[in-house]
Formats: sequence, C-alpha cells, structure tokens
Amino acid sequence: MKNSFKYIKSIFIHTLLALVVIACESQSKVEQEAQHHEEENEVELTQAQYDQARLELGSIKKRNIGSELQVNGMIDVPPQSNISINMPYGGFIKFIDMLPGTKVRKGQLLAVIENPEFIQYQQDYLEGLANQEYLKAEFDRQQKLYNEKVASGKSFQQAKSSYLANEARIKSMVARLKLIGLNTTSIRNGKVSTSVNIYAPVSGYVREVYTNIGKFINPKDVIMDITNADDLHVELTVYENDIPKVKDGQRIRFSLANTPDQWREAEVFLIGRGVREDRSVTVHGHLKEKYEDLLPGMYVSAKIETDMQEVWAVPEQAVVRFGGKHFIFAYTETSKKGDEKINSFDMLEVVVGNTEDGFAQVELINSSLEYNEVKLVTKGAFTLLAKAKNTEEEGGGHGH
Repeated sequence: MKNSFKYIKSIFIHTLLALVVIACESQSKVEQEAQHHEEENEVELTQAQYDQARLELGSIKKRNIGSELQVNGMIDVPPQSNISINMPYGGFIKFIDMLPGTKVRKGQLLAVIENPEFIQYQQDYLEGLANQEYLKAEFDRQQKLYNEKVASGKSFQQAKSSYLANEARIKSMVARLKLIGLNTTSIRNGKVSTSVNIYAPVSGYVREVYTNIGKFINPKDVIMDITNADDLHVELTVYENDIPKVKDGQRIRFSLANTPDQWREAEVFLIGRGVREDRSVTVHGHLKEKYEDLLPGMYVSAKIETDMQEVWAVPEQAVVRFGGKHFIFAYTETSKKGDEKINSFDMLEVVVGNTEDGFAQVELINSSLEYNEVKLVTKGAFTLLAKAKNTEEEGGGHGH
C-alpha cells in the first residue's frame, strides 16, 4: 500500500513538471511570435534610402470630419432657366448659325425670320397713324359744335366712335409689332421690313436647335432651346430611409464621371416633399461657385455631409492597405550600425472611418502609443510598405 502511494505521487509530480514545461514553452512561443510579428511590422532604412524615398513626416491631428451620405444625381436647371425660342406669327428661317452647345450672351442675334405678312402689319399701323390726326380733329370739331348746340348728338357720337376705334387699333397693332419684334419707331420713320431679328433673352448655352435655313416654322414651333447657365444646380436622388438625415444648408461634395477625383461643392437648399415610385426623394443643391465646364444633364456622384464631429485624422496618402487591413507608418528612432545611420519605422494597424477633403479618420489598433505621440509618415508610406513586404519575402523579417 505504501509503495502504491509513492508510485502515484511520483506520477503526479512528473505530470505537474511536464505541464509546467509545456506552459513555459507555450509562453516562450507566444513571446517569440509577438516579437516576430513586431519585427515583421518594422522597417529600417539607411540614411541614403531615407533620402532617396523623400519621406515627409507629420502627426495625427484632430480634425472636423463629417459623416457622409453617398448619393447620385445630375446637373440641372430650374424650369424657368430653360427657355424655348419661337416666333408667335411664324415665318421662314432666313438666317441661323447656332449649334447645340454654342455659348450665347444676352442680346446676341440668334436667327432672322422672314414673313410677307409682316408688311401688311406695318402698313395697317402706318394707316392707323395717318388717320389719327384727321379723326382727332374731326372729333374735336364735332364736340365743339355739340357743346354749342349747333351739331346733333349723333354726328358727335360717330366722330367719337371713329376716333376711339382707330386709337384702339393703333394700340393693338403696336402690341402685335412689338410681339413680333419690329421697332415701331423705325416703322414711323419709313423703314418697313419683311424680316425680324430674334435675339437671346438671356446669357447661356444653346441646348437644342430644331430648324434650319429656308424652313417654315409655325407659331407653335420651337426654333431652339437656350439654358441659362447662371442657375445650374445639382439634383440628387436620396432614398426615403435616408431623407431624415438631410437638412437645408448641409454641405454637398460632388464629382463628374470624367473627373472622379475632382470634388466640387454645393449646399442643400431644397428637399422634395413627394416620394417617387422607386421610393426616392429629390434633393437640390446650390453650387458654391460657377463652374464653366458643367452642363445640364451631366451625371454626378455626390456626398451629403449629414453630421460633423472632431476625430483623429491623417492625410489619405498616409494610409496603406495590405492583406485586407489598413496601416500607417510611425517614425520610431534613429540608430547606428557601424558608421551607418539607420532610420526605423513601425507599421501600425488602423481602422479607417470617414474621409473628407483628402483626410481620413483613423483609430489605432493594438498600439501602446497615444495619437499625439505618433511621428507619422505623411508622404512615402507606399515606399515603406513595398520595402517591408519585399524584405519579408526575402526572409529577412525586417529591412536593413
């Protein structure tokens, strides 16, 4: 019995010692892996390599960055800025040289319309003016005789009616001639014309041209459409679930399909009150400045800034991506190997948040450093990443 107890005790002690050894080995292995991982994320450059890489250093700083809602839309103008040019009395196109996209200024000649009926309208106006003096004199004479009880009331009323009817015709003909575009002063001076010049009512761009020289246009026909480019705005499509986030005055950043990296600014000024069949609402934004290259109908990709908060941020070019993760590089120390100066950098994992104006929100992962302690590589991070991973592939662990 005593020998059995000693045997069991011996087994227990040996087992305990084995567990202690295994635990020590595991701890050592963890420490070695941690050290190896730390070495993998360390890059060393000689002074010559450092100078050649042209690295720039900075720091992680607090910055106001907004949460943004990604939407799509187009460049548009309000209905009052799309102007259709026509001729109320029709005619033949005698001259036109406008093309879609042509820039026009207010008062610029657009087209010349010819219509033989214009002569008749001017003749009627001149005849009315010619009768005006006679009818006015006859009206005054009949009124005087009527007041003196010499002439009958019927003669006075006939003279009055003829005079007032002629005045009404003159006024209506003046309105007609002005509507056509004929100058009544020139007509009174004897300048009668069969054609009329049509001028641009606003500055802008020719959107479409619907006719050509020699073609007859009816009063209801549109000659061309002009867009007033001074009132361009962005029209965005926002789905109803996101509409509560959008408010008047919020900042809009947008880019065109052909220049996706060039951001322009607008501001929310109108939010639609109706939900369309696709469950979306239209949001309109005023442009912050005039952009000469914008045209109605252009597709835009936009971001509406729905919230603003102060966060730790770095320049976007300071962030690199590898193995599905994001990293930044921190300058750690300068040392010497023999006579050679060595610059060391740590590759720190970060989580990237919102981005705005070339800056990205970052959160340090598994780092003992405080944000304001990081001596950040702001330019040249991709060079360091290439150096780190090339050295790792060569089996060196980290750069030398």
